[in-house]
Amino acid sequence: MADLTDTVAAVRRFNRFYTRAIGVLDRAYLGGPYTLAENRVLYEIAQGEAATPSEICAALDLDGGYLSRMLARLERDGLVARRRSRLDGRSVNLALTPAGRAFFAALNTRTVAQVEALVGGLSGPDKARLAAALDTAQALLEPDPARLPIVLRPHGPGDMGWVTARHAVLYGREYGWGPKIESVTARICADFLDNFDPDRERCWIAERGGDRVGCVFLVREDETVSRLRLLLLEPAARGERLGRRLVDECLGFARSAGYREMVLWTHGELTAARAIYAAVGFQLEESHIHEDFGKPAVSETWRLRL
Repeated sequence: MADLTDTVAAVRRFNRFYTRAIGVLDRAYLGGPYTLAENRVLYEIAQGEAATPSEICAALDLDGGYLSRMLARLERDGLVARRRSRLDGRSVNLALTPAGRAFFAALNTRTVAQVEALVGGLSGPDKARLAAALDTAQALLEPDPARLPIVLRPHGPGDMGWVTARHAVLYGREYGWGPKIESVTARICADFLDNFDPDRERCWIAERGGDRVGCVFLVREDETVSRLRLLLLEPAARGERLGRRLVDECLGFARSAGYREMVLWTHGELTAARAIYAAVGFQLEESHIHEDFGKPAVSETWRLRL
């Protein structure tokens, strides 16, 4: 019983510290006009353009009436809009308006700056220890593997082999593409490793509980143009807005690295990825049909002005 008492005391002590450190108890979070709960609702909507009120209630464990009142305020303030679902006329989808996207971008910048100020004085090893400890704490308190956090990390040994293999397996299984997709992916990965410029290029590997569940690359096309490549999600990680999160990482890095445009190559069958690209502002530039992967496929080039 003493062990339980000590553990409860430690958790409560950390709760008091952290709620004070990030301003949870402030009436207006981070100096803005909205509470932490309202800002969290904006975050959930920002992760995908097809969020529904019921999905947000489930994700945040909110009472429907409480969420309705928050949404009413955000709509009155011009940050959120709702539209009838094209798939179910009885449901609505929520999306940020242009004003909402601008507000959320500024909020996200302030949130990152707040955490950076909190941990910025730590050494590199201590930052790694903290991240590992936080992941361990969540894993212990939320032991369902499907609910473990998905973390993003840089590429490391073995990752390019995984990226190549999973592209071949998943695209072959889901779209019937032939072996050339594996050679194309392997060539992209080899070029990335051979020419990697850490100041202007990145690979993000998404992991849950130590298992790889997704990836994306941002590479240099030329001095002003970057290229998004090899966005992939494992089936078990789909439906969690991880694709949008990976694309947002690319956009943020590309802007900070000074790129003015981003291009990407995709295919008409990849409807989920195409929806993300359209939602963040990419525009279809050109398309043609090819049979490089063993069957007719619509090749597309998309471009975004940063």
